[in-house]
Amino acid sequence: MDKLTSMKVFAKVAQSGSYAAAAKELGISRAMATKHVMHLENTLGVRLLNRTTRRISLTEAGAAYLDRCQQIVEDIEETELAVTRLHSEPQGLLRISAPPFFGTFHLAPTIAAYLKQYPKVRIDLVIRGGAVDMVAEGLDLAIRLGELPDSSLVARKLASSPRVVCGAASYFEKYGRPKVPQDLRQHNCLINMGFEPHDVWKFNGPDGEQITVRVSGTLRANTADPLRLAAIHGAGLVVLPTYIAGQDLSKGRLIAVLQEYELPSMDIYAVYPHRRHLSAKVRTFLDFLAERLYPIPYWEKWRGD
Repeated sequence: MDKLTSMKVFAKVAQSGSYAAAAKELGISRAMATKHVMHLENTLGVRLLNRTTRRISLTEAGAAYLDRCQQIVEDIEETELAVTRLHSEPQGLLRISAPPFFGTFHLAPTIAAYLKQYPKVRIDLVIRGGAVDMVAEGLDLAIRLGELPDSSLVARKLASSPRVVCGAASYFEKYGRPKVPQDLRQHNCLINMGFEPHDVWKFNGPDGEQITVRVSGTLRANTADPLRLAAIHGAGLVVLPTYIAGQDLSKGRLIAVLQEYELPSMDIYAVYPHRRHLSAKVRTFLDFLAERLYPIPYWEKWRGD
């Protein structure tokens, strides 16, 4: 049996979780689909799929083999496309994952503009906090924030987002503005439980000195957006990355203070499975997104120049 065909059949069975569904999509019989997978297992000498009467799942070896199969099939399909066309055209389904705020307020408008330029691409956007298993979920690309753990994924840095201390004009009118980080001890500070340590804000001073301040306040949350909204309504001071606070700072809903004291920035990355050759849809989307953030992300316009 042709090994490439068997690999295509195996990938379809693994993706759909069903021999019948894969066979129907490929236009072959269920029995033939089963023979192709058994041919691969016999050739490799390992079991690729766990089979029960109710479901099909990948073995550990099957998961590793699926990743390579998908890449090989994709490479061959792109090579064939390149032979018949002068230039490869982005097309097909692109699956992307992103954290809630970035995905909603920054990635979604980028996707809309990208799809106008590349109408043959379809996009599934998965909004989710925290890291995701890209291979298990069939993702082509994910946006990740902050320090990246060691992994086999390839990372491309898109931008760096400074953090700022900010609050509403109504708060400052009532309680005044902090002039040095130590003044924060006398202010109501809204605390993000998503960062460790929760109640310690660390600054680098204008002369390079490191300043650590333990803060406290009446509101804590495990995500930034509730704290942002509370700060806009005058509830207290909050530390936010500018990709979240930028529009509010531009429109005056929030005012940045202590700007001569720097907080650690948050880096923004696009990550994708290690592949020697990116598909046209992934490559063009990466470039499209990077161009919108280079050389200075648009959310930094509040600084003036």
